[in-house]
Amino acid sequence: MRKSAAALCGAAVVMAGTFTAIPAEAGAPGTANTVRTAKPAWRSCATEDHPTLQCASLKVPLDHRRPHGQKITLALSRVPHTARTYQGPLLVNPGGPGGSGLTLAGFVASSLPAKVAAQYDVIGFDPRGVGASEPALDCRPGHFDAVRPDSLPTTPAIEKANLDRARAFAAACGKKYGHLLPYIDTPSAVRDMDAIRQALGAQKINYFGYSYGTYLGAVYAGFFPERVRRLVLDSVVDPTDVWDEANLNQDIAFDDRHRAFLAWVAEHDATYRLGTDPEKIEATWYAMRTALAKKPAGGTVGASELEDTFIPGGYYNGYWPALAEAFAAYVNDKDPEPLVEAYEDFGAVDASGDNGYSVYTSVQCRDAAWPRDWKQWRKDNWAVYGKAPFMTWSNAWYNAPCAFWPTGSLRPVNVANGKLPPALLFQATGDAATPYEGAVTAHRLLARSSLVVEEGGGNHGITLSGNACLDEHLAAYLTDGTVPRGHGEADAVCEALPDPEPAAATAKAASASSNGSALHGLLGFRH
Repeated sequence: MRKSAAALCGAAVVMAGTFTAIPAEAGAPGTANTVRTAKPAWRSCATEDHPTLQCASLKVPLDHRRPHGQKITLALSRVPHTARTYQGPLLVNPGGPGGSGLTLAGFVASSLPAKVAAQYDVIGFDPRGVGASEPALDCRPGHFDAVRPDSLPTTPAIEKANLDRARAFAAACGKKYGHLLPYIDTPSAVRDMDAIRQALGAQKINYFGYSYGTYLGAVYAGFFPERVRRLVLDSVVDPTDVWDEANLNQDIAFDDRHRAFLAWVAEHDATYRLGTDPEKIEATWYAMRTALAKKPAGGTVGASELEDTFIPGGYYNGYWPALAEAFAAYVNDKDPEPLVEAYEDFGAVDASGDNGYSVYTSVQCRDAAWPRDWKQWRKDNWAVYGKAPFMTWSNAWYNAPCAFWPTGSLRPVNVANGKLPPALLFQATGDAATPYEGAVTAHRLLARSSLVVEEGGGNHGITLSGNACLDEHLAAYLTDGTVPRGHGEADAVCEALPDPEPAAATAKAASASSNGSALHGLLGFRH
């Protein structure tokens, strides 16, 4: 997954395979009548961290082919521009699908250089079905309540228990939201974004998306290239790989990232006392998993919950110290409490998580076809598990409702685009959630785009997270459209920040960690 800077700047790029454009019934450009939308009525929803944050709502058609039919409501947020120079709205999205973007507007506005942020209305939004938008989906409250069946289906009974959960979730979604599910998908969300643009009175939008938000932005740019002014994509989804194959590729990348965490634990044996051999520490981790499958820690952290707890470490290494402390306490001191606390901090799913998962499945299962024969899932996931055991079956069950989803599926969108102004892409070489190769593909498909690579980095979501080199490229682009131009896969390479210490040793490290933690708290997991 990791590549050298020399390879990044000189390796050949393989063109992605051919994909089919979205069918007309999914809301492709030109298939819907447009209606004039009312301007948002902004009101203060200030917080201590974001004192100028404003909120509003916007009604949009459930089905954009029927603009005068049933309406749904989108929740919006805004940090208004303050500079005399105004560059228009900057829509921001944290990914998911299913992530709430309302607070992200405040984070982006406060994390960009003040002179840059002051030139934009930074606009957050909860996509259809999410958070404060109405209706908000919650298919099966408590679906992730502990203790769940072991994710590893080593017996027919365990496999059946997990399959029953997946079927029950899909059936619950169909029963509660059958009239909505055909419209919870990326193309519909893209049309919502254009309704936001129109309501804001803007001819063009600027867009900044993380993770799944990169796919959302790429599809918007494909539908409406003439309405894109600037486009920033951070931690880039492979747009030719949605969504079944993408999840199998994630499994391998997350296994690599988990091993990087275990190697980091080995480097800090003086603190964690788990040994200096990463392979032996890995064996200890899996022994812990086996023990928890038999006796959950605190009655709540079984094998599946342990995976939920440690998967976030694959997204962001700022969580590694807390995870290592919990691991060490359980193994060395026979103390389960830190592990339970880590689960509550990183793995447990609350009501907003139930909502996010409901939208996640709705979009992923609708956007593209998934295997409907469980035998194919079993074959594919056991094959990957043999190479990458850490997350494979956890990820399989997370997406398994798609095998039983009550709606039909769309075809993937071809985002190849030669009509856009220069776009700016950011990617870490060791990102597990959106592996590096996907950014290379998107860079190739989006003509005139530039790719900035964080060499040696493994975090998911890398701008506005403490790396000054990355943030300088971002600020230059948002200031006047400047993009780096190189030769090969990468147009610019930034060195990754060092992995964390067991405790922040300096004020500078603590500050960078704080900003990174704030961002990753907004991005969430499973993008």
